[in-house]
Amino acid sequence: MRRVVVALLLAVVLLWLVSLAGVFAAARRDAAAPADAIVVLGAAQYDGRPSPVFRARLDHAVALFRRGFAPQVVVTGGIGTGDTVSEATVGRRYLLAAGLPESAVDAESAGRSSAPSLRAAADLVRAAGGARVILVSDGFHMLRLRVLARRFRLVALGSPAPASPITPGSQREFGYILAESFKAPAAFLFPR
Repeated sequence: MRRVVVALLLAVVLLWLVSLAGVFAAARRDAAAPADAIVVLGAAQYDGRPSPVFRARLDHAVALFRRGFAPQVVVTGGIGTGDTVSEATVGRRYLLAAGLPESAVDAESAGRSSAPSLRAAADLVRAAGGARVILVSDGFHMLRLRVLARRFRLVALGSPAPASPITPGSQREFGYILAESFKAPAAFLFPR
């Protein structure tokens, strides 16, 4: 019995190490290529202004749009506790102020976390006849987002925001990568 328990523990540790390596690898890979839409995952906003993390994601979406990677940008993010406006609305305003055409920017504020936000964005993209998306978030988030996107019948390409304050190689990023090494397999194993 003890050997079985030890073998199971070793298998769990091995699977976690594989997950950790996968999260790390996805965080370092920019797979942007032509797509039907760019989907920006929301982050905090303060009184109608995007946080530095959210601003970095939005700026990256602007750059991708201007380079012609996709004709549409979908910004996600609901209304946080104590907020009066959604992250998606703040993001849309920011993108319009950056010069993107109104017809090219959608705000999807149905979700307050990654899975419902991505599900709502997927519905929007598929309703327009698309399926291929560039996901814009921080690098640590990419593996789990790709797992979720596949569940919502999207072909997902990850493109981490390069100017995010969550700097690659920082202690802060390592904490997020560590957390994602548990969340990514959970997203794969337990559909919500």
